[in-house]
Amino acid sequence: MAKRIEDEVGPFGYRAFVDSAPVLERALAEKAGLGWIGKHSNIVNRKAGSWFFLGELYTTLPLPADQAESDHCGRCTECIDICPTQAIVAPYTVDARRCISYLTIELDGPIPESLRPLMGNRIFGCDDCLMACPWNRFATPAAGDEFLPRHGLDSANLCDLFAWDEETFLHRLEGSPIRRMGHERWLRNIAVALGNAPYSTTIIAALNSRRLHPSELVREHVNWALARFTQ
Repeated sequence: MAKRIEDEVGPFGYRAFVDSAPVLERALAEKAGLGWIGKHSNIVNRKAGSWFFLGELYTTLPLPADQAESDHCGRCTECIDICPTQAIVAPYTVDARRCISYLTIELDGPIPESLRPLMGNRIFGCDDCLMACPWNRFATPAAGDEFLPRHGLDSANLCDLFAWDEETFLHRLEGSPIRRMGHERWLRNIAVALGNAPYSTTIIAALNSRRLHPSELVREHVNWALARFTQ
């Protein structure tokens, strides 16, 4: 986009961001008229719902201000009602400490025990609040292959994923944002998911295979999951 603008107006100063710096992108998107911040704290667009990426182009060009979009959530509370951990503590207010996206992706240490049973089988983020939003019925699938599931992760078996060593994890998830959470947290999250699954000897065997893992973090969550089946 910057290059296209340069073709029209000549050289100018700019810097582009796509989830690559601490930019207040949702607030900027709202002021730019791209949508409104919904009760789940994400941007909602009347034609695309919430299923789109935000990118920013900071520029030295003097540009006219856009008209901000108005709020169209109305009295709907579907995103609040569906949140597995009740992280949306009030309309437009999310307690990140309870959000599964934070717990599985950003949190370095142990996941609070009280929240583990509420996480179900989610091992990297959670989009329940977006899926529940009525505005997403207007969203359409992206055409690019880069948005399609890779390595069969949309139908993968948790026990198979739990068996990946670090080399396999890094290789299979090359180019994926999942890779940045690291193998240790990958195992931590899957251990919780296995602990929330129905009892099976396959799951017990998978968990026992990691009981002596070098990471104390992994061992703690494995032991918690195993204890779930003996209660």
